[in-house]
Amino acid sequence: MIRSLCRLLALTLTVLYVLAVVGVALDLVAWKCMASPHCLAGRGWLSWLGGRPVGLRLAVLALVPAAAVGLLWRASTRPGRVFDAFRAPEAGGSGHRLAAVGQWDAEPLVGRLRSIHVAAAFAALDVALLAARVSSGASAGGIALAFVTGAVLATCAVLLCAPPLIDRGTADRRLDRITSMLRTVAIVLTIVVTAYVLASPAPWREGGGLPGYDPILTSLFAAQTVLLAALGAVLLWCRSRRADAAPLLGLGALAVAAAAISLAVAYSAELVYWVADFLDRDAPTAAGLAAGPPRAYTWAIFGFFRAVLITLVVAGLAALISRPGRLRAAAAIVARDYPDPPQGAGPRLRQVQKAIARSRFTESLVPLAVVYACLAAIGTATTTIGLLELHPGDVLERYAGVPAGLVTFAIAFGSWVIAAVILSLVIGGIFAYRTVEFRRHVGVIWDLGTFWPRAAHPFAPPCYAERAVPELARRITYLVGHGKAVLLTGHSYGSVLAAATVLQLPPQVSSRVALLTYGSPLRRLYARLFPAYIDDEVLHEIGGRVGWRWVNLWRDTDSVGGWVFSAPVSLGGAASTVDRRLRDPTDVVAPPGDSVPPPIQGHRPCESDQPFTGAVRELVDRLHAPTGPGPGRAGPPAGP
Repeated sequence: MIRSLCRLLALTLTVLYVLAVVGVALDLVAWKCMASPHCLAGRGWLSWLGGRPVGLRLAVLALVPAAAVGLLWRASTRPGRVFDAFRAPEAGGSGHRLAAVGQWDAEPLVGRLRSIHVAAAFAALDVALLAARVSSGASAGGIALAFVTGAVLATCAVLLCAPPLIDRGTADRRLDRITSMLRTVAIVLTIVVTAYVLASPAPWREGGGLPGYDPILTSLFAAQTVLLAALGAVLLWCRSRRADAAPLLGLGALAVAAAAISLAVAYSAELVYWVADFLDRDAPTAAGLAAGPPRAYTWAIFGFFRAVLITLVVAGLAALISRPGRLRAAAAIVARDYPDPPQGAGPRLRQVQKAIARSRFTESLVPLAVVYACLAAIGTATTTIGLLELHPGDVLERYAGVPAGLVTFAIAFGSWVIAAVILSLVIGGIFAYRTVEFRRHVGVIWDLGTFWPRAAHPFAPPCYAERAVPELARRITYLVGHGKAVLLTGHSYGSVLAAATVLQLPPQVSSRVALLTYGSPLRRLYARLFPAYIDDEVLHEIGGRVGWRWVNLWRDTDSVGGWVFSAPVSLGGAASTVDRRLRDPTDVVAPPGDSVPPPIQGHRPCESDQPFTGAVRELVDRLHAPTGPGPGRAGPPAGP
């Protein structure tokens, strides 16, 4: 059920992408601008179609969204072929979900999903064209084409709601042929619909926006709201019922989906508004475009701004309310780590205390992500008011007493915020190529965003783990096969890749492997957001597979990593020996002969630190020890 809902939400993103381009090419340019002499004045690249029949204008400019779909389709097919060259060892791996990351043959499933998304994208274009055509009177041909288009969309939705069918292995190619045929039918149908729009003799309705575009767009937003609500309800119903489980455990899929929907809606609205402002030349409505962008986009920008603003306010309040408790906890840690501070160490101790207090705010990020998800869903739901042709300022002034000017300012400011986000992405990409340090931070975000396989959206970037994990597993298998022992280390996100790699190793290989993780978000972030992939069971299985030759180093000043098995309290069994807390900084005064005290490391790697080198020596000694628990033996009982 969760997989089906995520895939349907992903499909709505593809449809929204098409409708955004339709809004620019067909609604703003073909329908509105080419019917306005003021808009065409001085624009030779548009005036050649001005005054032409409406059907011709729509048919010609329908090539723009079709080309946009083709570009996305082409871009999504190339990278996967490189990643398919890497395969994990065929036998002996774990059956846990985390072990499937990078282990499965991605291309058949992604290819099926890609065909379904391409079919739905062309069908969405057909719906927009047919809605505009039948608005002036439905003919038998138009009704037949509308029925076939609806059947294509329904088939796409049904296939996505049948994971056992679409997730079949590489040996069964029948579904590949079905999805490819569905894609071909959708492409041919688009050609037929375009020809029908071009050749239909019925008169076109004059004025306003592209007929049917606003209801189609608003219906999509309503569907996204319903799907987000359903996903949240299912996740809450399936959450862990343990008494010690976090109340918002396992809502990572909802947070990611809501953020994706919110950003996609905001970007689409901003694109349409930018083009509308460019075409309109700030002219009055009578002289400029016949009508502005759909009201649903106005509500979308307002909803995005509202969600971001309220989330920031809630985050600020949470930071202020939790600050005293975090400072008290940090003060206790500092007092324990530095019981007899030298004279003059007071300022440095306060810096350490603040660093620890800041790092402990990470525990509030998951609830904040859920808050934003709920606000984003509400913002998407309010776009349906756009069907009434009401402006947010008028509605809030009438029913809430909020000045309309203030709401208009908020919408304009929200538009600038969206533009700033887009501009920051462009600048970030440029700096990532020019600055090594900045590229490292961008790389971390990119790796996190591309960790999960493309089992939901086929147009997402290739899963980084699909290459890294199988390649690493192959390399370890090769080294062990040549009589070597392997120490596998992973920092931050690398610890997640290392965990997935261990699960893919055969027992005879993992018996010669030791694991060293540091700054690991396995428990702190991944287990809270995605407990179906990382939980106590899989963590103990990883420990058992490496014979509990596992050391995890963590710091209280680290805002990302943390303990894996034991919180500040200890556990029984081998799991209690895994986590080792590092004092950070090592001292609060400058060492003899130096002028500055040791730095606060936080989430930085610690390969040159003595505890790290000590853990390396210990694990190497344990690898060469003649006895020790083997990977096939049962691990300690599950922790709390």
